[in-house]
Amino acid sequence: MRICGIKLTHDGAIALVEDGRLVFCVEQEKRGNNPRYQVIDNLDIVVATLAEHGLTPQDVDRFVIDGWDGEIESQFKVLSGGASVTLKGAPYVERHADGVLNSRDGLGLMLDGSDFPYSSYPHIAGHVASAYCTSPFVKAGQPAFCLVWDGSITPRLYHVQRRGARFIECLFPMIGHAYAAAGHHFGPYKKSDRSNWDLGVAGKLMAYIALGSIDEDIIAVFQELYERHFAGDTQSARRYRADINSAESSLAAMHEFFEVSALRLTDKRHEDVLASFHCFLERLLVREIAMALLRHSSLPGARNLCIAGGCGLNIKWNSALRGTGLFDDVWVPPFPNDSGSAIGAACCAMAAQNGFVPLEWSVYSGPALQAHESPAEWEVVSCSMRELAALLADNKPVIFLAGRAELGPRALGGRSILAAATSPAMKDHLNDIKRRERFRPVAPICLEDRAPEIFDPGTPDPYMLFDHQTRAEWRDKIPAVIHLDGSARLQTISRTSQHKVAELLIEYERLTGIPLLCNTSANHLGRGFFPDVAAACQWGRVEHIWCDGRLWTKTAVGESSPAGRLLSA
Repeated sequence: MRICGIKLTHDGAIALVEDGRLVFCVEQEKRGNNPRYQVIDNLDIVVATLAEHGLTPQDVDRFVIDGWDGEIESQFKVLSGGASVTLKGAPYVERHADGVLNSRDGLGLMLDGSDFPYSSYPHIAGHVASAYCTSPFVKAGQPAFCLVWDGSITPRLYHVQRRGARFIECLFPMIGHAYAAAGHHFGPYKKSDRSNWDLGVAGKLMAYIALGSIDEDIIAVFQELYERHFAGDTQSARRYRADINSAESSLAAMHEFFEVSALRLTDKRHEDVLASFHCFLERLLVREIAMALLRHSSLPGARNLCIAGGCGLNIKWNSALRGTGLFDDVWVPPFPNDSGSAIGAACCAMAAQNGFVPLEWSVYSGPALQAHESPAEWEVVSCSMRELAALLADNKPVIFLAGRAELGPRALGGRSILAAATSPAMKDHLNDIKRRERFRPVAPICLEDRAPEIFDPGTPDPYMLFDHQTRAEWRDKIPAVIHLDGSARLQTISRTSQHKVAELLIEYERLTGIPLLCNTSANHLGRGFFPDVAAACQWGRVEHIWCDGRLWTKTAVGESSPAGRLLSA
């Protein structure tokens, strides 16, 4: 059976699952240098995506649309063949505890002039299904708790097993947008116009808080105001909780919370305020999930945890939950945010028919590299992995394009800029290339078997979703991948991996003794990964591009370019 999952709203994507195997997932931001969080507002792109993989809409047995805003149903206005189409879908959250897989079925999905029936499951259900069906727990036949915390909702805890999923409880009354909202009131992203929401602020704040220190007095203020505004028995808290399903009113209440906080914290440094707010939320999350487990201790089976929703990208919270010892194992898919919602929609259809069964999948299931022509100003030569390793050892950054793109927001060696980590100037240089703030970290990609020697804990982390500390004896050896607080957003890869980046790391290790490189995404500022060599050449801010055994080198590097400045230093 072929199931096509479609995510129409932000982080729009199209996924195809065939007989329990993920064939592809194409996120719209990864097509043609599209902006981040791109929506699908024209159904013709579904037809085109299927055609790119040799299929027509008639070859698909079932179409599934991810649900969205609305308590009873969601609505989507899209184009199809130039005509306007209105589709109705499931709501954001299930209507009752056992209704996770309740679908809203409809007609009117117009694809290439034909009308197809479709199903729609709650948005939350897609997060639950994508996390559990890709986890090691489902393969082992074990149940798991699933924590889903998206921007516009409070953290919700589910229990999932083969025969179904059940909502257990909301952990506490604070929406996920609280983290980003803090950045609109404190720090470098503070702004008066809070109607223009920036989905990227939360990730940037995770880096910025390393500049600050945790202040218990600040945490005490947040705790007091949290009780007054959200959790306590006050009029404002009761009003907030009564209208908590309204994204607009919840966000307005969050801004009010920070406005009051700012008046109380005028004598505090903004970096300390944000570091302390991060700590406050982390403690709240850990405390409340521990209490929830006690309340539901009668649930049978292993104590496993899946984490999904946009907040699943917070590596420090993920590590804190894993570090509690409350769970036997913790799983975060590489697409915990809405980039995995098309996959989740398809998994919901699988689960509704067969129960929650394993999905056969690879993180490298994104768009294939597009055909490209060599720009005239770039020289092209054959380049082995050993030669490429030598170039990197000579302190030359390289755009590395290999195979199909990664799923989710992290570059994992398929659409990466790689560089030696041995120079303390390389982190600043890469941030300059990407026009990013100097406090932003650069991630290490490391051979899995050597990671524990360099990082604590250094456990396998193939998708950059947990926090690791750099061991003292390695800090002077790899300064470019060490964040201000000594941490690293580590990606590990096995020596036996068939991916080309593993082969490169092995060659680089043979040459230098160091089993890791800097790894940051290859993309325009605010846009998805480069779809081909031509796009990387047009960008032109890195003078070497490797793809399919060939090396493109810019023939004239001006002194004013970032690459020129590094080469002349």
